[in-house]
Amino acid sequence: MLIGYIRVSKSDGSQSLDLQRDALLSEGVESDRIYEDLASGRKDDRPGLRACLKALQPKNTLVIWKLDRLGRDLKHLVNTVQDFNERDIGLRVLAGAGAQIDTTTANGRLVFGIFAALAEFEAELIRERTKAGLAAARARGRMGGRPRKMTLETLKMAMAAMTDPKSNASNVASRLGITTTTLYAYVNGDGSVKEQGQRLLDKNISEGCSAVRG
Repeated sequence: MLIGYIRVSKSDGSQSLDLQRDALLSEGVESDRIYEDLASGRKDDRPGLRACLKALQPKNTLVIWKLDRLGRDLKHLVNTVQDFNERDIGLRVLAGAGAQIDTTTANGRLVFGIFAALAEFEAELIRERTKAGLAAARARGRMGGRPRKMTLETLKMAMAAMTDPKSNASNVASRLGITTTTLYAYVNGDGSVKEQGQRLLDKNISEGCSAVRG
């Protein structure tokens, strides 16, 4: 049985689900078996995806338009598909960079294996950058006291550190010179940014644009 999932990033009407829905229907997914969300991929609260994952049964195949509709990032995507494999559930991608992925076929599994290898490579790069960033922060004496608020530089290091599944929040907070409470106010346990952290990132982008215009 084919199960479909579609998502757009905005719920204000500026994007439409029609393109994705039509693609899934053309693939043979029945309309009453298509689940949908109007939310950012970074948000944990995606009720449509939760319902879709709950509905999937062994021998089913999840059909999506593009890879970024399903996963928040490459690591999250790889973990999701590994879970599918354990549950004997297939994944089929119709368009975009992952259009050759169909884990019900040998060739599709090979292609996804390449993506999994890239995810591990990305994780290793993040770990190296985190170590270098923390070392640089200590060299500048940043660890001498806890800042009153999260800075942009500290936020970026916190996001990178927390993407490592072996990271301990208390240790990360301690190394960055912040409290665990402050860490979790800006960053989720998987390294994705929370609303308060996103505001800090957006503020930096806005200030950068203003500087360019000036």
